[in-house]
Amino acid sequence: MSLKNYKEIDTNKVEMNIVIAKDVFETAVNNVFRKNAKHISIPGFRKGKATRGLVEKFYGKTVFYEDAINDLLPSEIDAAAKETPFKIAGMPEVTDVDFENEEGVVCVVTFVRYPDVKLGEYKGLKVEKVTVETTDAEVDAELERVRARYSRTIAVTDRAAAMGDTVDINYEGFIGDKAFEGGKADNHKLKLGSGAFIPGFEDQIVGKEKDSEFDVVVTFPEDYGAEDLAGKEATFKCKLNGIEFEELPTLDDEFAKDASEFDTLAEYKADIKANIEKRHAAEADVRLAEELTKALIANVEADIPDVLVDKEQDMLVREYDYNLRAQGLSLEMLTKYTGMKASDIKERYKDQAVVNVKKQLAIDEIVKAEKVEASEEDIENKYKEMAEQFGMKVEDVKARITSEDLALDVKSIKAFELVKDAAKVTEKTVTAEEFAKMNAPEEAEKPAKKTTAKKSTTTKKTTAKKAEDGEEKAEKKPAAKKTTAKKADGEEKAEKKPAAKKTTAKKADGEEAEKKTIAKKTTAKKATTAKKTTKKDAE
Repeated sequence: MSLKNYKEIDTNKVEMNIVIAKDVFETAVNNVFRKNAKHISIPGFRKGKATRGLVEKFYGKTVFYEDAINDLLPSEIDAAAKETPFKIAGMPEVTDVDFENEEGVVCVVTFVRYPDVKLGEYKGLKVEKVTVETTDAEVDAELERVRARYSRTIAVTDRAAAMGDTVDINYEGFIGDKAFEGGKADNHKLKLGSGAFIPGFEDQIVGKEKDSEFDVVVTFPEDYGAEDLAGKEATFKCKLNGIEFEELPTLDDEFAKDASEFDTLAEYKADIKANIEKRHAAEADVRLAEELTKALIANVEADIPDVLVDKEQDMLVREYDYNLRAQGLSLEMLTKYTGMKASDIKERYKDQAVVNVKKQLAIDEIVKAEKVEASEEDIENKYKEMAEQFGMKVEDVKARITSEDLALDVKSIKAFELVKDAAKVTEKTVTAEEFAKMNAPEEAEKPAKKTTAKKSTTTKKTTAKKAEDGEEKAEKKPAAKKTTAKKADGEEKAEKKPAAKKTTAKKADGEEAEKKTIAKKTTAKKATTAKKTTKKDAE
């Protein structure tokens, strides 16, 4: 391969002329023939027995050109790009191929490059670190959560149902004298006061005795998901089958021994407080990093190509889907039950994607300016850290992630630590409630919920709500934005420098993806477009 010339034809768009030597191309053509020979059939010859010359005579001289150029171009483009001062950002596209040029096979390739970056001051950034005060109320709340897990269920036989009890009921709903679909259930467990049913339903069960039958009259909210029920009064004929409540253990030293590794309640409470303080410290560090990022990217000037933002959005959506699946949900379920489109979810991440791209561009500039390096010890320690994080052997992590890729991550981490260490940080202590308000995302307008025909119309917590709850949890705990972390988790490796558009793509595990052909735009000198042997021809 030789790079004949290159030029920037538009903002961040580069065109290269690549020359592939004739002997190299001939070898590639011969390799394609040998690989496909057994599938090729020529009249008068048994399948796989015809020579290359006969096949080319029958199908045309260029029959193997397309596959041969596809085999060569990924590495050829990568090598050619390294001879330019540019870094490939988007999928290269082959716009022209001349197979008959005297110099060899001449390919015209265009690609979107990383932009030039002007980075302002990155040392001495002024940011505020917000530390959360740990209160006794938080410790008590955590104790109550643990206490609830150690509760026991007691059947009630000597009193009526009260708020906080869990009741077993049969019910059937009517609008007027007509039962409506989805309004009937038997032996439904309902905790009174949970707000799981529409307003007013649970209140009317309070005071009822076991085995009693009664009516509950409620009005569906105007914004209820089922349009045929919204705003209407309904009567539910109910039977109370049973009542039970949760008996909580006494908070004493015996409870501490049962619930923890400590002998006294005082020791257990001290440990809970220490863990909450660690959590608050971690949250403060995350927020500080976010504030540093905002200050850093404010000093970045670059004409960022759309392709970089689009790729980052795709990665964030994959991480989001991964988090949802960890909760037993998925993007598919979310779109199905909330009425959202995949494109809507992707669009939500656009602003974050822009931030991430700007940050990485700034970090790359700092790495160059500060001559940040990743030593062998740094890389080895990172391998060990990741192995521990993902519960894998170090050797397995190394098999999935190259030291070159890991070195890039190490350099990025070091560069950001340099920014953090040089920052002018002021500290502020707030309550947990104040911290939550400071970090609360702006309420996004949610699409109307879709209700299924067979869902229980009395319950507010539908599958759609579950999907939305999962969505909120996933967004609150996004996966660390690290390419290497995803690789270690077995996900497909994203190509940093993809080969020519419509060429063979390689997966991280070495398996070959479906082959696609290059663009067939040629110059006047190009040979006739290759006739690709179809499956029907081959057979």
